Amino acid sequence: MSFFAKLFGKGKKTDSYSFRLERAKELHGQPVKYVTENRNGNEDVIGRGGAMCVHGDEFIVDSSGERVFACYVKDLDASYLMSGDGVVIKGPDVLNGGVERTITVHFVYYRK
Repeated sequence: MSFFAKLFGKGKKTDSYSFRLERAKELHGQPVKYVTENRNGNEDVIGRGGAMCVHGDEFIVDSSGERVFACYVKDLDASYLMSGDGVVIKGPDVLNGGVERTITVHFVYYRK
């Protein structure tokens, strides 16, 4: 291992199943303030309130009393907003026949 690899560490493999499962577990139970989706250049609110959870091998976003997004953990791509108060979630939505969707989930409380 080179000196720089020891000093800075190797980058995490964000495309690995273990990383995606770890990220899903971080988000499990996180309360949702609101959920938005970019449709035709407009950021539309598709739900208010709710939570995110991992159930079996699926990652689910519940908002406004219904499921707005569900994706298998192996296909989940979740990255935090720079502000730390939300997460951008991408993946094939099993609720809509596997259509690739990108939603933004805003947290109730600021995460540190």
